[in-house]
Amino acid sequence: MARVETSSSRPYHLIIFGASGFTGQFVVEEVARVASEGPNGNLKWAVAGRSKQKLEKVLEQAAAELSKPELRSVDIIVADVGEPGSLAAMCKQAVIVLNCVGPYRFFGEQMVKACVENGAHQIDISGEPQFLEGMQLNYDSQAAEQGVYVIGSCGFDSIPADMGVLFTRDQFKGTLTAVESFLTFGTGEDGGCLHDGTWQSAVHGFSEGHELQTLRRKFNHKPLPTVGSKIKRRGNLFFSNEVQQYSVPFLGSDPSVVKRTQRFLVEEHHDKPVQYGAYVGIGGIGNVFKMLFGGLIFWLFVKFSFGRKLLLKHPEFFSFGVFSMDGPTRKQMKDSTFQLEFFGEGYTEGQDPSQGKPNGKIRTLVKGPECAYVATPIAMVQSALTMLNEPTALPKKGGVYTPAALFAKTTLTDRLHKHGIEFTVL
Repeated sequence: MARVETSSSRPYHLIIFGASGFTGQFVVEEVARVASEGPNGNLKWAVAGRSKQKLEKVLEQAAAELSKPELRSVDIIVADVGEPGSLAAMCKQAVIVLNCVGPYRFFGEQMVKACVENGAHQIDISGEPQFLEGMQLNYDSQAAEQGVYVIGSCGFDSIPADMGVLFTRDQFKGTLTAVESFLTFGTGEDGGCLHDGTWQSAVHGFSEGHELQTLRRKFNHKPLPTVGSKIKRRGNLFFSNEVQQYSVPFLGSDPSVVKRTQRFLVEEHHDKPVQYGAYVGIGGIGNVFKMLFGGLIFWLFVKFSFGRKLLLKHPEFFSFGVFSMDGPTRKQMKDSTFQLEFFGEGYTEGQDPSQGKPNGKIRTLVKGPECAYVATPIAMVQSALTMLNEPTALPKKGGVYTPAALFAKTTLTDRLHKHGIEFTVL
């Protein structure tokens, strides 16, 4: 069973590392908002990063935003990914480190290494498959030996998708064999955008996509068995009757994370795997032309060093305003929403999955507030609180886990539902 208690030498349940970053600010505010949900109603936490002065400003802003002046006295720890000694000292003081420092492919491994070597569990919000799968390849055995949990993609990437597939499976009366999901977004009159940190991850990730295939071959995985009809992959651009708009394959981490979860459930629990296809709605024909034009420029530029520099320097221009160096305003966040709709099929109770075609269907929905800076902090913090409050429901051994692999037997879905990320059967 995981160690989740604080001690004289490990005084904090949570340390938020990278608290002075754009996303870190909102994670700090979310922790402050739900601190009463900690063990015995008392969550002990601190913030950490390179600059004490910047961290003080984060706490000052959080105190003002939440009308909680006591936040100004939250403990501050100075630590830097470029100084391994400072990371080790920080990790030794935490039960769980919430790692908000990205892009993870540049800075994430140092934190995973420090946590594993110094006995702290680690939660991150990476949406970068190469980083996530690399950490599993390189640190799973060591984390298991140390009794440490390393859980990636605990934000919008990929809690709604991973836990959503699990929720759909659990709600289906029979054997679920395949699920497709369709993601759509809503914004208010001021529109919406994302901070350019996500854009940076995309630029670097797509420029080195070939490395991901090389990495995956090192696992020597056997193909997962197919139960029921093999899922039919949609085209690269199509009109979806499900969401009544043009849609494209979702290029984030969700398909990778869900597949890793399904492999874990097959190998560890002998469950039948669920096939998964992920898509995102892009709207009407005008948005299609924007995407085609922007996508062509992106693919041309991302292949060359000079092009990547231009993409990184001018995110708002090359993304048609989807990404911005300033990020969204608080009003834009307040007015934005996401919906992730799941369409599943399988064999109803009493039907043999090895005989004939699937005869049952199910439709579920995960919906919530703005995805990147409202839903992501909620998902990350509730993941941590679930670990702290439900240690006996977690896997017995440590390791590098996906969200649904770690939280399959916990009440995380219920916790998320209570905090605005709602799971329902339609």
